[in-house]
Amino acid sequence: MNPLKSVAGTIISGIVLALIIAFLLRTGIPSPIEWTVWFHVIVGITWIGLLYYFNFVQVPAVGQALSEADGGGPGPAAINKYVAPRALLWFRWSALLTWLSGAAALHKLGILGQAFTFENFTFAGSASVIGMGAWLGTIMLFNVWVLIWPNQKKILGIVPSNPEAIAKAKVVALMASRTNTLLSIPMLLGMTAYAHGLPF
Repeated sequence: MNPLKSVAGTIISGIVLALIIAFLLRTGIPSPIEWTVWFHVIVGITWIGLLYYFNFVQVPAVGQALSEADGGGPGPAAINKYVAPRALLWFRWSALLTWLSGAAALHKLGILGQAFTFENFTFAGSASVIGMGAWLGTIMLFNVWVLIWPNQKKILGIVPSNPEAIAKAKVVALMASRTNTLLSIPMLLGMTAYAHGLPF
């Protein structure tokens, strides 16, 4: 049985391989924060990877498919029927799991309150840096669940909608998605700078 023939088998095999490597390279017993951060990174990469996929691959591909549909091209039906709903499922749930695991990591570190208040509005110290990332991630989570997903349901025909509402939904979903792409860059800076420092 080849585990690479299924997504679940691939993920489980990746986890097992990571644990074997961690065991072989162990320098001590991992604390719970390390497991939380590891999970946070995995679901965060899934979220941001899909965000970039939508913005850099799918949206331009659907636009091109629409423009070629009148000339005998396939149109966007396959993407909108088969790819987008599955990608959006992974996208929205990985967004939620990223936020929850990030909040759990901050709590375990004992800096959840400091991060979200920018160290009592002093904007001093590393908790403020990761707090900036956490706030941007919170805005991005809001955009996923409140702006992108409800509007994508209209665009994809998951909920009934008229052409005017679909046209408006396309604009709202695109702008929220582009906003998240923009915010992801400083958000990732805040997440990495907490452990590694700012670039200057």
